[in-house]
Amino acid sequence: MRWTVVVAAAVAVLAQGVVAQPYLFSYFKGNGEDGLHLAWSTDGLTWTALKGGQSFLTPQVGTRLMRDPCICEGPDGMFHMVWTSGWWDKGIGLAHSKDLVHWSAQTWLEVMAHEPNAVNCWAPEIYYDAPAQKYLIFWSTTIAGRFPATEESGNAGPDSRKLNHRVYYVATSDFATYTDTKLFFEDGFNVIDATLIKDGEKYVLFVKDETQRPVAKKNIRIATAQKAEGPYGHASEPFSPDWVEGPTALKIGPYWYVYYDAYTRHRMEGARSKDLVHWNPITEELSFPDGVRHGTAFRVSNEILAGLKEK
Repeated sequence: MRWTVVVAAAVAVLAQGVVAQPYLFSYFKGNGEDGLHLAWSTDGLTWTALKGGQSFLTPQVGTRLMRDPCICEGPDGMFHMVWTSGWWDKGIGLAHSKDLVHWSAQTWLEVMAHEPNAVNCWAPEIYYDAPAQKYLIFWSTTIAGRFPATEESGNAGPDSRKLNHRVYYVATSDFATYTDTKLFFEDGFNVIDATLIKDGEKYVLFVKDETQRPVAKKNIRIATAQKAEGPYGHASEPFSPDWVEGPTALKIGPYWYVYYDAYTRHRMEGARSKDLVHWNPITEELSFPDGVRHGTAFRVSNEILAGLKEK
């Protein structure tokens, strides 16, 4: 009798169109010209574009691109998004929303304005550090002449420059005042596309090894720390294939799912793990909308998803 009631309740929930645990994936298409795209999933494998694949928000700041959109929900239910506003900007985009449909005015944070030799701000991420009750915003920047041992010619964007990326960050509790920019992760190699999760008592930073010479690696590695602000230890050996970027991680049941953009193969790929050490590929199980480029996977409520579907 007990199981009959449980099954009946589950059927009733499904009949009402309620999704038990919806997830969203924020992404960009092309070069990021048309702005924010969103897809949804209930299993982390099959992702469906919302709004018929149209943009939810067009870029208005910086060089007016919206690449690498990262969305974080705060403890008050407000969503905060940061993004790459241009290939060679010294700042990043920032906006806020209660429902992911209606957005605040966009702000451009010139996080590297104080560094005359900084040439870019790529793939910013935002993470809420609950114990410290503040947000961490981190990104990758090349500062010409700094870390010269790993400086090498790049091949990204509209031109080629000497690149020696490291991850930098600022912190804020109110989005009105910010700490000074500081180095966030440095492990002796060219690094971009950092993303952060908390697993039990440790903080886990996924990064892309952007080393190009003598052999291009372009793969995903992991570093850990006891606090969100670090310090982070040495990066692990890569667990992903080569020539991937833009990792994002999502906890589904006992597994961590990590998705990454296989940009030379023109598809999203991924892997999953229970312990963040032993990984199994899930690429052949994945289905993403056409043209999807990397962003952030995160959980939302049924109410948020319903509002997005109405849009």
